[in-house]
Amino acid sequence: MVFGAVLLAGAATGAWGEPASAPRLPSSDSVPADLPAGIDPAGAQLSRQQAEQLVGASGDRWAAYYSPQAYSDLTSGRYLGVGLSVDRARDGSTDVSQVRAAGPAALAGVTVGDRLLHIDGIRADRLPVTEVVARLRGGPEGRQAGSTVSLAVQRAGGPVREVVLRRTVLDAQEVTVDHPAAGIVRIAVHGFTSGVAEQVRAAARGARGVLLDLRGSSGGLVEEASETASVFLDGGPVGSYEARGVARELTAARGGDTTTPLVVLVDGGTMSASELLAGALQDRCRAVLVGARTFGKGTVQQPSRLADGSVLELTVGRYQTPDGRSPDGTGLTPDVPAQDPSEAAELGLRVLAGLGTRG
Repeated sequence: MVFGAVLLAGAATGAWGEPASAPRLPSSDSVPADLPAGIDPAGAQLSRQQAEQLVGASGDRWAAYYSPQAYSDLTSGRYLGVGLSVDRARDGSTDVSQVRAAGPAALAGVTVGDRLLHIDGIRADRLPVTEVVARLRGGPEGRQAGSTVSLAVQRAGGPVREVVLRRTVLDAQEVTVDHPAAGIVRIAVHGFTSGVAEQVRAAARGARGVLLDLRGSSGGLVEEASETASVFLDGGPVGSYEARGVARELTAARGGDTTTPLVVLVDGGTMSASELLAGALQDRCRAVLVGARTFGKGTVQQPSRLADGSVLELTVGRYQTPDGRSPDGTGLTPDVPAQDPSEAAELGLRVLAGLGTRG
């Protein structure tokens, strides 16, 4: 089950890249297909070309087609790449926007702000950014650890430098943890892939207060979002959705921590499964939401595995929070709005202090 699946890139800031370091383009809220491999809900054995044409012609904003490898990357939290993200600048150039520490690009000396001129001999500014990303990650013949990609990069008008990067399997690092104050843990969840809930549980264990940072978190596996809610709830509803006329309930497991003070940071990049989690904690009066109104995506897509292992997703319904609210088109309103987004984290810490800490 995938809720709020994300493409391996990001659009809100114009940045595109690999999932470990890039902002992400929200794609879909997905529910289990409950169909054997090769069966499509539309009733046809679609080819890749047919599936892509269907996505383009459907008028469905959240429809998506994934190759078998892309879908595996999407849900596993691991990916093959070189550890960099790119951005199409206003002048049409392709610039490096983020570089993963200790990744192949960083080890070769590529840094943020470098201009990407050529990729495997092809001018980067003549390619769609999505094609640049695809070439960084490798086509069917290059999608294996150890395969290489050649880049021509230039730093601030300096000499053009040729670098050859060797692709490797990287961890998406969906959860990052720091301690902004004594006894306080800030847990930033960038996406919900396999194992995220357990990472959140481990990070929150023993804390006197938790700042759960969902800013820019655009979705992932619904099981992980629901299990993450279970970290802070003792049973009860997390949300509900209807797919093709069938109502489904999401319920938290019993035994979660209901006493440690909890603040959830949200913004316009908080969407899909992250909105589901934030809405559940808000409706259940378990957390105070701090920041800005969330993105507002509450539609549900159903994934179908085609005969070649690829996956087609089409919109089939909407989901609701425990109180019956749909964030679709409106988003979630924070309990404490941050007038200045740059001060949201500090405001969250002040709110957390006001809630007291578990001694």
